[in-house]
Amino acid sequence: MWTKRWMWVMWPAFLAAGLLEMLVFALVDPQDLHWAGQALPLSSQGIYTVGFFLFWILAMVASGLTALLAMTPNEVNHPDDVR
Repeated sequence: MWTKRWMWVMWPAFLAAGLLEMLVFALVDPQDLHWAGQALPLSSQGIYTVGFFLFWILAMVASGLTALLAMTPNEVNHPDDVR
């Protein structure tokens, strides 16, 4: 059951991260990004990769909270008893 729930969280988050990646980097050049006044020490591909994983993590948190809020009290209090 938990494997299925993880896929309910991870798959939509993956799709959202891909969409966010396309939207953000269609408007922002990775080489123009700066942190603390200095250019990022990564290649464009590295910035795309880090950006994707950050977007994926943020979307997983949002999807995970939604899945948690959708659980019944019995599922939260006794997760092993639910089938």
